[in-house]
Order: sequence, then C-alpha cells, then structure tokens
Amino acid sequence: MPEPLPLRVRLRRVAADLLRQALKVSWDLLKIMVPISIAVRVLQGLGVVAVLGKLLAPVMSVVGLPGEMGLVWATAMVANIYGGLVVFAAVAPGLNVTVAQVSVLATMILVAHTLPIELRIAQKAGPRLRFMGTLRFGGALLLGFLLHQVYSVGGLLQTPARMLLTPAEEATWLRWAIGQGRLIGYIFAVILALLVLMRLLKWLGVTGLLCRMLSPVLRLLGMSEQAAPITIIGMVLGLSFGGGLIIQEARSGGLGKRDVFYSLALMGLAHSLIEDTLLMAALGAHWSATLLGRLVFAVVVVFLLVKLLSLVSDRTFDRMFFRTARPSPNPTAGVG
Repeated sequence: MPEPLPLRVRLRRVAADLLRQALKVSWDLLKIMVPISIAVRVLQGLGVVAVLGKLLAPVMSVVGLPGEMGLVWATAMVANIYGGLVVFAAVAPGLNVTVAQVSVLATMILVAHTLPIELRIAQKAGPRLRFMGTLRFGGALLLGFLLHQVYSVGGLLQTPARMLLTPAEEATWLRWAIGQGRLIGYIFAVILALLVLMRLLKWLGVTGLLCRMLSPVLRLLGMSEQAAPITIIGMVLGLSFGGGLIIQEARSGGLGKRDVFYSLALMGLAHSLIEDTLLMAALGAHWSATLLGRLVFAVVVVFLLVKLLSLVSDRTFDRMFFRTARPSPNPTAGVG
C-alpha cells in the first residue's frame, strides 16, 4: 500500500481545492452581477426606475401604503435593498407612516429585491425566469396584503414609526465603483469561508446530523437531505451565496432538478433571515413581519407548490418550470 501523504501536503491540497472552488463560484456570480449592476446604475440615472415607481403607486394602496412607497419598492426591486432605503429616507418624512406600514413595506422589499441579479442567478441553476419572477413579485404582494389585513383588523403596530438608520447615497460613479469593488471582495471572502466551514462541518459529522434533524421538514417540502446545507446557507446568508453554490451543484449533478427548484423557491421567498431582518429593524420594521411572517409564508407557499407540482409530469415540469442546467466540463466536488 502507498504511504499516506504528510499532513502538510494534504492540507495544502485541501486549501488549493477550496480556493479553486471559491474562485469558480465567485466568477459564476460576478459574470451575472457586474453587467447587470452597471445597467441598473445607468437606468437609475435615466429615470427609468422613477417611472416604474409611479406605475406601482396604485398597487401600494392594496397593501395599505402611500403611493410614494411605490418608488421605494421599485428601487429595491431593480437595484437593491440599500437603494430602496435611500429612497425611503427621502420620501418617508412627512408621510407619518406607522410601524405596521413600515413592516409591510420592509417585508415586501425582503421578498422582492435586486431581481435582475437574483432572478438571473436562479435561472442559471435551472428554474424558469418567468416563474421565479412571478413567485417573488406575486409573493411579495400577497404577503404584504396579508400582513396589512392582520395589522389593520387587529389594530396592531399602529404607532408612528421611528427610522433609526439613515443610509448615505452613493452619488458619484467613483464611489459606486468603489462600493462594488468592496462587494466583490466581500463575496469572495464569504464564499471561501463558507466552503471551509462546510468542509469542516462535514468532517466533524455536523452536516450529517443536521441533515437528519431536518429530514422530516425537507420531506414535507419535497426536498432531499442533500439540499439541506445549501438551502440553509441561502436562507441565512442570502440568495447570492446560496444560489452560487446551487449553480455549482446543479451543474455537477449533485442535486436533482426538483430539489434545485424547491430550494431556490424557498430561498427566493425567505433569505438573509438574520442580516436583512436586523437591517429592517433599524428602518423601524417589526420582526413579526420581516422574520416570522416571511419564514412562515415561505414554508407554506413551498409546501403548496410541492403538492401541486407533484401532480405534474417531468416533461411538463421541464417545459413550464425548469430549464436543465448545462453540465460543467470540469465539475468540482459538491460542497453540501
């Protein structure tokens, strides 16, 4: 039998493998994010986002919000959450919005934001763009309507909202470019840390234990145990990170197409549960909407989705809901 490699050599090989995986996942994301981010910045300068906000003003009345909030949601959907916060800080003074109204708006933003990038990430893994777009936009409206009814009928959270966070606007292209550069470095660092953490958790047996604990819930939602680690990452840290790992797994054949579909649907409706919830708390939103309401809504919607699509044949599923991802020429090892 060949002699085992020295520990130093094995650690070096593991580190090189993790670095290659992190670079590949980051590159897949950056190819999507950079061009779309530039296009969105241009559209904002041309006033297209403002026009979209005016078109959404009538929709805001359905969820109990002033028409001006349509511009806030439009900015968040087309650009990102922080862009929406900048607009909110500009239009909210003088509107006398309540905690309930801010909670409804914040939750709608959390369900449907940064759609050009996040929908493209989901599409890269296989789900049809039109379905994921409808799920995110329609889900945000439905959840906003339900929260508005609960808060209105119950007379809950009707006190004036206090905004604790006032974000600064990135006024120049240079400041915007610097911010994007920092974001790219942050994404790479987080992805590398996630890959290291998942490898460590797998080695310690924590991943297997977690998957066994989650298996009843996953079976209820129609997902296998293999989808658990990545789905958890997406729900906790964000769709960009979880979606990037899902793309890798889909191309390498590590997950079935229905696992990929349901995982991304769940992530789409409820992701960044910690960071974004805290961010919206600084905006004045209540956790009953941004955390509890969003999570319960996502689980119920995906449960119903699984039940409905279980009646659909694979051929119909592929035609209407899923586009099979191209296999990677050099698939890397799965991270889940």
